[in-house]
Amino acid sequence: MALITSLGLTCNGRRALQSQDYLSGFPSSENEISVSSEIKQKTPIVRTITDVDTDRVRVTVGVSALYETTDKGDMNGSSVQMLVQIGSGANWTTVETITIAGKTRSQYLRSVIIANLPARPFNIRVVRVTDDSTSAQLENKTLWSSYTEIVDTKLTYPNTAVVGLTFDSEQFNGVPGRQYLIDGLIVKIPSNYDPRNRTYSGMWDGTFKLGWTNNPAWVFYDLVMNTRYGLGKRIGSFGCDKWALYMIAQYCDQLVDDGFGGKEPRMTCNAYITDQRQAYDVLNDLCSVFRAMPVWDGLQMTCIMDRPTDPIWRYSNANVVEGKFSYSASAQKARHTAIHVRYIDPENGWDTATEYVADDTLIARYGLNVSQVDAFGCTSRGQAHRVGKWILETERLEKQTVTFTVGREGLKHLPGDIIEIADNNYAGARIGGRIKSVGDGQRITLDREVVINDNEQAFLGYIDREGKPQRVQVFSHPEPDVLVLGKSIEGLEDFGMWTLSTATIKPRLFRALGITEDEGQYTIVALQHVPEKEAVVDNGAIFEPDTNTLFSGKIPPVEHLQVTAEPDSDVFQIRMTWDTPRVMSGLSFEIKLLREGALHRRETVSDTEFLCGNLPMGNYSVTIRGKNPAGQLGTENNRRL
Repeated sequence: MALITSLGLTCNGRRALQSQDYLSGFPSSENEISVSSEIKQKTPIVRTITDVDTDRVRVTVGVSALYETTDKGDMNGSSVQMLVQIGSGANWTTVETITIAGKTRSQYLRSVIIANLPARPFNIRVVRVTDDSTSAQLENKTLWSSYTEIVDTKLTYPNTAVVGLTFDSEQFNGVPGRQYLIDGLIVKIPSNYDPRNRTYSGMWDGTFKLGWTNNPAWVFYDLVMNTRYGLGKRIGSFGCDKWALYMIAQYCDQLVDDGFGGKEPRMTCNAYITDQRQAYDVLNDLCSVFRAMPVWDGLQMTCIMDRPTDPIWRYSNANVVEGKFSYSASAQKARHTAIHVRYIDPENGWDTATEYVADDTLIARYGLNVSQVDAFGCTSRGQAHRVGKWILETERLEKQTVTFTVGREGLKHLPGDIIEIADNNYAGARIGGRIKSVGDGQRITLDREVVINDNEQAFLGYIDREGKPQRVQVFSHPEPDVLVLGKSIEGLEDFGMWTLSTATIKPRLFRALGITEDEGQYTIVALQHVPEKEAVVDNGAIFEPDTNTLFSGKIPPVEHLQVTAEPDSDVFQIRMTWDTPRVMSGLSFEIKLLREGALHRRETVSDTEFLCGNLPMGNYSVTIRGKNPAGQLGTENNRRL
């Protein structure tokens, strides 16, 4: 960095090279430690110097104000005396005597430099000699402002960006604030990558070049592979999956709406890391920028992104221990309806700003539940908004967790991979099982009967010979347990896995969170995965998720309920009629007739009309609601006679 001189200001810097010169004009290095304590005559202040490299110490003391007021109101000067001593216990040696005389109503400081220091560690003490003021007419409070450890060495600070400023102190009231806009570290980036234009030319051959980038994928790669400040010495030169990071980097560089009518990269990372922390915590923070989590796959470090991808394996009741899937849902209080996202705002002097992201529909339903998050390395309001939107949509759409136990299938995927679950019990339909027999490659006999509605498109999922999930369209359904495929498939085997997807029902996607082994069995914990979430966040798409179960609970409401009482000999009868906005297979209606507030009769009918006779006189009310084949009940409709 060249020397810059302007208006009495001199700036000199170094670019953080391994071999660089020392800063000219700075023959020493100083470390100032604040004391900011009042010195009283009977309570001297002591500090300890422990740095063995310290050559000199600068002690800065002073007065908060210094004047004496006479009875007539005249203001005169005054004086105080302090001693700077070195020693310990009862053995103290005075090295400087400081006398401040004059008149001031504001703070005044004076510094002295102590050379010929004793062996470290040693103590420095400041003693007030002048008596403390006991009158409001005399103001002479003394204070120890700070002390500075000075090292008389021309340091080069290798691998550190250094800036030195000299200026006339008369131009400033105190030490001025400084802010620097820098590019940061030079790291390894793909040889076919232009980091400024965020473009890739041709196919990547796996080689690197040096350059600056704020693409979070290559920032992550540098921290993992660097041997000086990263994990390079621990994991070796092949310890990071550069091919996975290459795909992640391209995803981060894709342009999305910035919220102001323009375009910006989907994700950038502009951060400086100054504190030493646990490596896993730092890597997790970096992965949070591109919606991923770090995973050690047994050979190298890789990252699994939360984004749409094909499933790695399929599970159904047929290949799960005891055929059981255990589900749990997040608590309502864990689902936030608004997010405060803190980020660094370059439009506001690079200060911290807060972006408020809310879902008004959820707030109206569940109330305001706010979470505060820090967007790591974020300097874009649009990116901060997407961070908050991603959290809201994740908690709204992906609120269910599944746990199940399998055999060797637990080795087919890693935490973070997408898996497909065809749970017949949850779906309320037969959508998964084993292939009983394979005919000519197109005619498949299943281990159970399935239902495919007329003119309904269906797809059969299976695992091919390479162990990859595949799908093929179903041509016809001649028998309840027989499917004819649209084409001949090689790789279908007897007792292989199958899943069925139709317009009505299909298997669900989950993301594996953890896999634990216990005596040859593997317990998998997975979180619900909704791939449409990405389009909702990045493109503003409107999406309502499918329930993927016939027991969806979406039971048609009872509408236009009419209740009339008619005489019937010496008693009465009540006629009830109603309708529903749509037809649902297997829908019935639960009727409760109450007399004087007590249950008089309960019936379940399939028609939208019911006549109840032989009723004595009284005050009656009717409650009717829909009921699906699983026994779930809809919204009640009440009518009082």
